[in-house]
Order: sequence, then C-alpha cells, then structure tokens
Amino acid sequence: MNRYTISALVSNKSGVLTRVAALFARRGYNIESLSVCKTEDDSLSRMTIVLCGDDYILSQMMKQMDKLIDVKKIQRMPEEAVSRELLLVKIKSDEKTRTQIFEISQIFRASVVDVSPEATILELTGKPAKLDGFVTMLMPYGIMELARTGITSISRGNDCIRNNADYKEKI
Repeated sequence: MNRYTISALVSNKSGVLTRVAALFARRGYNIESLSVCKTEDDSLSRMTIVLCGDDYILSQMMKQMDKLIDVKKIQRMPEEAVSRELLLVKIKSDEKTRTQIFEISQIFRASVVDVSPEATILELTGKPAKLDGFVTMLMPYGIMELARTGITSISRGNDCIRNNADYKEKI
C-alpha cells in the first residue's frame, strides 16, 4: 500500500471537517493523518490528509471530496513537497538520565520545552520517519505522554493550490 498526501482548501466553517471525515468512514477508508488550520484567507481552511491505499482509492477519494460543496480546491501533494509533523513527548528523567536525554535531543535537534525533577518535555519537528526514530531512542527512558500533530504539507517553489491551473475554483 502507498501513502498519499492530499491538500484541500475548504470553507472555514463548522461541520466541514465532519463531512470530510464521514466521507472517508462511509467508504471504509482510514485517515492516517489529518491536519486542519485557517489560511491567510479567513474564509478558507487548509486540510492535509494522509491516506493509505492504491491509485484507485486515491482517485475515488479525491473525486468524492471534490463533490462536496465546501471543498473549494483539492490536489495530491507531490513527493517533493515540504511535509512536516510536530511531536511533543514527556519522558521520565532524573539527575542520572537527564544528560543522556539531552544528548539524544541534540542529535535529533529537538528543543527542551520543560524540565522538572521527574520529567522532561521535548519538542521535535520533521518528517514522520525522523519523529519515529526519536521516539524509539527515548523509549528506554520511559515515555509518560506523547502527542503528534499529524502531517502538514505545502508545495515547493511557485506551485500552489491557489494558482494551479488544473483545479478550478468553485463558486
């Protein structure tokens, strides 16, 4: 199975996320990652959706999403797009282990967000594989809590969903 990233500009109003999620659920497809935020235009939000499947599943989901009135533009993100995810992780730490945890965080270029006598919170941004590796290195110390944002993605260079000629804006 392949992983595909879809970026969609949608109306920034209540219920849109529910309708998109329901569309996937009705067809039995799982959303691997979902990130939604308001754009530079207050009337629009950007949804970044990662799904697993084949080319047929990708094609069907994009066609079905495009039928929704609140989906204004949609595109598959190219492999060369810039994609990132944010991780916050709380690790058990004491005087003996804190130095080792700090060394691991420096290798991965993670930021120390909070330190207490019994725990350390780290922040890391990057590709999912990098975050997975970071979590694996921290497991022996005892992960107390972990939160990930999901992938967000944007095209490189001058190409963008707003001026892409392949996608007509809905009125």
